[in-house]
Amino acid sequence: MSVVTERLRELVAGLDPDATGTLPPLSEELVRGLEQFADVPEHLGIAEVAELTGITAHTLRYYERIGLVEVARDAAGRRVYDRDALGRVVFITRLRSSDMPIAVIVRYIELVNQGPGTEPARLAILQAHREDVLTRLRELQTALAVVDYKITTYGGACGS
Repeated sequence: MSVVTERLRELVAGLDPDATGTLPPLSEELVRGLEQFADVPEHLGIAEVAELTGITAHTLRYYERIGLVEVARDAAGRRVYDRDALGRVVFITRLRSSDMPIAVIVRYIELVNQGPGTEPARLAILQAHREDVLTRLRELQTALAVVDYKITTYGGACGS
């Protein structure tokens, strides 16, 4: 287990339970998700990263162009992703899948790149986004309840 994975496990273990008394369900999944890359080679080409992450090479180049990820080049000028770059891509992907706008991710990464002292601003960004995600989840749960109600109401009566 890598040092990063071990540290994430420590952080997840120290999380406060939410109102229901449970940890956020994706915290452990995040740790496991990063562990899946423990066996990948130290250096990967863009096609390999695209295959591992499910992100297109075009999107990976875009992320690099706008400063979200730094990627080294080999002697022939080809992109070479190390594990840190791969981890950054996975992190960005998780933020995007939660509908965090690119502009907010760019701001977050700018703060990360500025180094120590920016933690409060980074935390504020993540907390605000967490509230947005929770709001959307509640809205989706309500919509699901309506769909479930209608399915129960019809109970197959609309079938053949």
